[in-house]
Amino acid sequence: MIQENCTGTRHLAGTACLHGVIVLFSILFLCRATRSEEPSPSVQYISYEDARPILEVLGDELPTELLGLTNERLRASWPNWVRQTDYQIRARLAQGDEDTIVNFLAFGTSFTHQPRLTKGQLGVEAEASSLSQKHLQQAAAESAILDARIDDLIRGVVTPSNNERLIFVRGALMKRGYNVTTEGGKAAAKAYLLECFRRVVAEQAKYASRLENAQRASDPTSKFVQSSTLFRDRGLSLDTSLLPDFAIEQTLSAMVKGGFLKSRSITRVAVIGPGLDFTDKDEGYDFYPEQTTQPFAVIDTLLRLGLSSPSGIDVTTLDISPRVNEHVRRIRQRSERGIGYTVELPLSSQAKWTPEAIRYWNQFGDQIGTSAKAINSRGELRNIEVRAVRIRPSVMRKVEPVDLNIVLQTLDLPEAKKFDLVIATNIFVYYDVFQQCLALANVAKMVRPNGFLVTNTALLEWPNSQLHAVDNISVVYTRHGDGGHFVWYQAENPPRTSYLPRIK
Repeated sequence: MIQENCTGTRHLAGTACLHGVIVLFSILFLCRATRSEEPSPSVQYISYEDARPILEVLGDELPTELLGLTNERLRASWPNWVRQTDYQIRARLAQGDEDTIVNFLAFGTSFTHQPRLTKGQLGVEAEASSLSQKHLQQAAAESAILDARIDDLIRGVVTPSNNERLIFVRGALMKRGYNVTTEGGKAAAKAYLLECFRRVVAEQAKYASRLENAQRASDPTSKFVQSSTLFRDRGLSLDTSLLPDFAIEQTLSAMVKGGFLKSRSITRVAVIGPGLDFTDKDEGYDFYPEQTTQPFAVIDTLLRLGLSSPSGIDVTTLDISPRVNEHVRRIRQRSERGIGYTVELPLSSQAKWTPEAIRYWNQFGDQIGTSAKAINSRGELRNIEVRAVRIRPSVMRKVEPVDLNIVLQTLDLPEAKKFDLVIATNIFVYYDVFQQCLALANVAKMVRPNGFLVTNTALLEWPNSQLHAVDNISVVYTRHGDGGHFVWYQAENPPRTSYLPRIK
């Protein structure tokens, strides 16, 4: 009996222990499930009440369909107008894709051995009808290069292999009804690409004229304001480069020196329109896979400046592009499998970057990853130096994508989840003044008290606006003087009289 009791006691103890382990694992699983299943903040359209102060201030600057309406009719029509405008803005992505394809056509080297078309040569193409006889032969030669490039691009999309850019172009052509597997489809696709090329070149001339007019303004602030809606009717392009990331670091450094930002004060960040490096408008490199750098560049800078801790930083990307959002999702999925994310950083000696920009290029990623073997550029690209950084999975997991139209939508965030810092480079310039004001109101609802918005656009403020420009910096990228102005807006309460600081 004693032996049986002893044996039975051991059995009961083992059962209790096993039960305890099961309970413990169940609790841990439920806790983990609760964290992973915690509902994401809801995306909401801007309400009429939030937009009303802007509607009252802008008056004649409102869209035609909203002009002359009484408050009652504005309130009634507002939800429908917002949804229609959201659709129209998202539809601009298609034209932006066309612009990207044109850049790929002009600059790409992965599908052709033809010389690249420089921006200067594109200008020759645009002005060919007014050229002197002396330049006509040059224009004709460049036209032949363009013709050959289009032929090579079409051949490439017929058999794209694993070239993701060619796969994208093939999908874009097929979506528009061009079947590149038939001779008739190839001919139609060629005509379409040539039409796109000519449209982009003509638009570049229009934007250059707008910029020239802005440069005639009497003071730098007026120039900045006039150039801040430069691309208001352009397609929404995803193309990006490393230079805006350099400018962000310069701006945040200035904010630290000015006492605006304190050590370890940034934990939650939003990046509006992080971009996708497909074929940028300046260099058009395509010898490496598509990539996004800005979300990681921001983390890198915040750690370098001591504004965040490695374990205390989270970044949310806000974008309307399915391609960008899916790319960021795939990065997170790779991180769950312990796979790093490699970014390639090309630098052309012909770009003439400033020493500060080159220093940034050299140190990029030292806080978030390790040096990796870079992909060699093709022989057609001379004087190109490339370095690569492999970003750690632990850093990759800190970036989460959200589909959001910043002009018309905002995140419904509790106070504890609001952003300390919002970054938006080369985003608001694609919208008119009214749309920019709506975007500023949407950003204000997501920023904590005394939080900041950093952007390279002059945004109009209105009475009772919660975000106000407090200071600015001019950042120079190249020895030719290329660069931009960056302003930081702060969420201040109570509101005060609006102003835009003079550009230094």
